[in-house]
Amino acid sequence: MSERITTIQLQKDYLHFSAAHFTIFSSTERENLHGHNFFVEATLEGPIGSEGLCFDYNEVKDRLNALCISLDELVLLPELSPHLKIEHADDYIYATFNGEKLPFLPRDVKIVPLRNITIEELSCWFLETLISDQGFKALRIYKLKVRVSSGPGQWATSEWSIDNV
Repeated sequence: MSERITTIQLQKDYLHFSAAHFTIFSSTERENLHGHNFFVEATLEGPIGSEGLCFDYNEVKDRLNALCISLDELVLLPELSPHLKIEHADDYIYATFNGEKLPFLPRDVKIVPLRNITIEELSCWFLETLISDQGFKALRIYKLKVRVSSGPGQWATSEWSIDNV
């Protein structure tokens, strides 16, 4: 019998986070600071093992949930933006954009290694963080898609497959 492959979709109410951000459009234009309730989903493909199970779903759900918790109720700032300068001074984190200096308390900020805080970048961040995790690497997963939403009807999807490694 040849190997049987299946697709698992993980959509859970707890795979979400609330965060503030502003999208940067250029060196002179950005959105006002605002927030979203972001949702995260994953679709995974792999072989069905001899016990009738592809993998322990909790392994992936727990990792996604931990990532959501790490972003929840924070202001997200893009560390790799060429248009935003982030500095720590005087017990604050300052984000400087086009001459505007925005002060934040460090406890309220997560600096994320992204170019912008968009669903496109966030879906890549979730995906890359998952596939770099040693525990994830141990799972027999051939393909992974991660979707991130900032509201109904607005999703970005990033994909990985073992063929691309």
